[in-house]
Amino acid sequence: MSLIDFAPLTADLVATAAVKSVGRVIGTDSGGFLVAGLRHDCVLGDRVSVRPKSGMAIPADVLRLGPDGVTVLPDGPTGGVALGDQVVLEPRVGFCPDGSWLGRVIDSRGRPLDGRAILAGSVDYPLQAPPRAAAERRALGERLPTGQKLFNTILPLARGQRIGLFAGSGIGKSTLIGQLAVNVEVDVTVIALVGERGREVREFVEHKLGPTGMARAVVVAATSDKSSLEKRRAAWAAMSVAEYFRDQGKQVLLVVDSITRFAEAHRDVALAAGESASMRGYPPSTMQIIMSLCERAGPGAGTSGDITALFSVLVAASDMDEPIADIIRGVLDGHVILDRKIAERGRFPAVDVLRSVSRCLPDVATDSENAAIRATRRLLAAYDSAELMIRAGLYVPGSDPLVDQAIESWPKFERYFSEIEVETIGDSFDALAACFPLDETQVNRGLAGLAGG
Repeated sequence: MSLIDFAPLTADLVATAAVKSVGRVIGTDSGGFLVAGLRHDCVLGDRVSVRPKSGMAIPADVLRLGPDGVTVLPDGPTGGVALGDQVVLEPRVGFCPDGSWLGRVIDSRGRPLDGRAILAGSVDYPLQAPPRAAAERRALGERLPTGQKLFNTILPLARGQRIGLFAGSGIGKSTLIGQLAVNVEVDVTVIALVGERGREVREFVEHKLGPTGMARAVVVAATSDKSSLEKRRAAWAAMSVAEYFRDQGKQVLLVVDSITRFAEAHRDVALAAGESASMRGYPPSTMQIIMSLCERAGPGAGTSGDITALFSVLVAASDMDEPIADIIRGVLDGHVILDRKIAERGRFPAVDVLRSVSRCLPDVATDSENAAIRATRRLLAAYDSAELMIRAGLYVPGSDPLVDQAIESWPKFERYFSEIEVETIGDSFDALAACFPLDETQVNRGLAGLAGG
């Protein structure tokens, strides 16, 4: 006889408690409301509802505690709030992911956004849980097929790896994320859409993921019109969902688009809480909040699965030294840079191969594969260094044998980097070898002559 899990029902009953603590609005404070009467009943992060005499209740989070009361940050429009309005402390409800969430679009509190009922799980996964102990974690796992030749070879993705995708607006970031979300060989994909335009959420779900991608995906969305509290919470919620499936032994791909908007949301909340601005307006806690999120992803421990993570970073004017890009580049296991000039000449994904790196190399590749990767980078670097002369017609063929080979190979590499690969990683390397101006004997020797010099 099967047992019935009453945990979701119990959580709903707790949320409908008959007795609740009530305070009163006594002023405004740093963009929020100062509330008296709750400071002995609530803790930081508790949920309250501000209830103006006219209009709908406004949800808010407890942001700061003080001797005169607590500061709450509203989660919606604040029009109509007056002194003396009630502020009700809501019961603490956990975040409980469930296997039935696959194929669903939810908000940062686990509520459905697709118009269908949803079932909560039985285990609370805290949104700000600490990462696994470093000494307990496994090393990076085997290489994952990604569905694209470039990421199957030059920029491989290993199980448990965390990689950053750095891009400006309008150069194919969302398309690339959708392709990887569908084609990377994992059990579950969890996607956090933080601060995206509302129109793009449905477009991403229906067109970029499609039925195939959504069948194994959970999408956590906080659109651009939502408060900073909701945007920040969306990234944490997606991480908690990923941890739930990881603990079931699943291989999980986590996508956070974007970590920049997550950091901007945290900046807004932290400044409202009284923290001072420092790094180009970001408070000192920004580094810690980003690193603590990223560290929760990665290889698992024991019999659990792994969380392979892709964090997108918005870089204005390709400024890789702006604070968020600089912070996250140092904590991740690789970075992929999309370049606007490459996109403008029509090659997608517009990855700048020379400036991108995957730190799972050379461990996940064989000696011959590493030789092919080194040879590719050497030819690309040779062409890059001579490109101005080549395009100006000043380069004389025969002046440099390496540049001559690079000129011959460059159109082949351009085609190769934009091709979708639906077969094996080995097939991707075979196609890469065909891009080199070498005979079959040299290719079989692992491109040693070209890769070594």
